[in-house]
Amino acid sequence: MAMDKKDGQSLLGPYESQLKNFLVPFVPKTVETYHLTLTTLLWSGLIILFGYLATINIHWLWGASVAIIFQYITDLLDGEIGRQRNTGLVRWGFYMDHFLDYIFLCAIIIGYALLLPATYYLELLFILSLVTAFMVNSFLRYGATSTFKIQYLGIGPTEMRLLFIFINTMIIIFGRTYMAFALPYVLVLTTIGLVVVVYRTQKSIWAMDMKKK
Repeated sequence: MAMDKKDGQSLLGPYESQLKNFLVPFVPKTVETYHLTLTTLLWSGLIILFGYLATINIHWLWGASVAIIFQYITDLLDGEIGRQRNTGLVRWGFYMDHFLDYIFLCAIIIGYALLLPATYYLELLFILSLVTAFMVNSFLRYGATSTFKIQYLGIGPTEMRLLFIFINTMIIIFGRTYMAFALPYVLVLTTIGLVVVVYRTQKSIWAMDMKKK
């Protein structure tokens, strides 16, 4: 079934494949693909918790970064475990995996919102809306072309996770004022990236229509 296949590859894609092949044998037989998928709820909850605790001691953000790493590992392995064990949960996996990706993204933004004064909430809302728009673009593109793509300009979910870990590290080292200073630049860069992605996507779909005309 095509929906479990992704089109394109991010900058770290080749290394991810090697890591996945290395980790799969260590997954216990009692752990099923849906167990791995649903752990995103746990990691999301922990990120919000660590975001709250970071308001007391900023070093709790290390815990949020660890939760991001564990979410990456379980997200990396769930599909492969399902394929190798032939669980048959292709449609369920596609639906839940990507829905929980959205929940995970919201958890990260909520964690940052807990660290910043309310005056920055509007900027965080715009950033959440823009990043979510990339997800919407992927699903609409899939509906129009039957190919699913979540990597754009060499950037995919893995690179975004690394960016969040980098942001956490910078906040721990330089304080919350660093994050407040960086928000406008993140907003501008995300907007530019979205415009480029949507332009390229609609252009390729237009070409497909004209080819069949």
